[in-house]
Amino acid sequence: MFIPSKRKLFKDALVYVEGEGIVRTDLSFTDRVETIGMGADGTHIRLPDDAIVLPGFIDEHIHGAGGADTMDGTQDALATIAKTVAAEGTTAFCATTMTRSEEEILKALAAVREYVPVRGARLLGAHLEGPFIAEKYKGAQSAEHVAAPSLEQFEKFYEESGKKVKLVTLAAEREGAEELIAHLKERGVIASIGHSGASFADMVSAVSVGATHVTHTFNAQSPLHHREAGVVGAALLLDELSCELIADTVHVSVPAMRLLLKNKPLGKLILITDAIRAKGLGDGVSELGGQTVYVRDGQARLADGTLAGSVLKMNDALKNLVTKVGADLETAVDCATINPARDLGLAEETGSIKVGKRADFAVLSPSFEVLLTIVGGKIVYRNL
Repeated sequence: MFIPSKRKLFKDALVYVEGEGIVRTDLSFTDRVETIGMGADGTHIRLPDDAIVLPGFIDEHIHGAGGADTMDGTQDALATIAKTVAAEGTTAFCATTMTRSEEEILKALAAVREYVPVRGARLLGAHLEGPFIAEKYKGAQSAEHVAAPSLEQFEKFYEESGKKVKLVTLAAEREGAEELIAHLKERGVIASIGHSGASFADMVSAVSVGATHVTHTFNAQSPLHHREAGVVGAALLLDELSCELIADTVHVSVPAMRLLLKNKPLGKLILITDAIRAKGLGDGVSELGGQTVYVRDGQARLADGTLAGSVLKMNDALKNLVTKVGADLETAVDCATINPARDLGLAEETGSIKVGKRADFAVLSPSFEVLLTIVGGKIVYRNL
């Protein structure tokens, strides 16, 4: 039988197949999945018997890694992030900006527009986290550069990115927010509520005009109170909203994570890392949005103790969701793969393992160690 020279094969491997669950089978692929089923042909990539082939992880909210940050505004920074996150099984990501000056944000978005792919995770586009946020809920963002929602300002950012802005975080309660949310919907850009003190009524109104998403649920937003449900209450109650989760057990406690998992319909919980440049560098002093960050014991904080992003790896987020929160493996994997793929409108090409879809895989050990990461059929990280 003729075998295309570039076809590779996982033989008799545990594979999470779309619609079937985790099954032992053969999987052949080039840049796309070619065949699933015993008897496939190709160049055999040998795996440990207990390794599990999963869809590659998609991180739609990450600022940096490996000493680089999106706001550096350079090709080298984006390439460093792409290479670094591949080691945690991430095969695609959205480069996330911060609330900084217009000039700095435009520089970062221009780098996204001009990005030349490297051997690492794919850059899907940009996540604009601010500046259209609420100062009271700014978290580790810059108060100086917080701005009111503006169609004109968004369009300037959007054009500079080469129309590659995929997601915008904004405060629903601010004047102009509903107009911008409706505009984002027309553009096919996700409107995500975050860094916001919105009331429950504000959230209902935001959803009615097109908001579909909540940024790092529980963090930097109005909490659930029995007389005012706020952003958190809306996140838990409104099925239309997809909810990001930083599952590091620092940003969100285990019981709160269980509450979110229990309340959201299948497909509406999305694991993110919200990682910063310090990820992968160990404890020490780092930087985020012009502010000094201190990393200690896996926590990144400003001098006043404010959490400043994370150093979380996606495979560890998955592990925490299974071993600490109690999600079954397939549900947890979906939160890092097909759920963000659907969120970003990419489910026809990635996010699950199915014939014809991209050959983007994360191969994990039973202890959630990443053994291989494959992007478009090419091995970009190996730990075998």
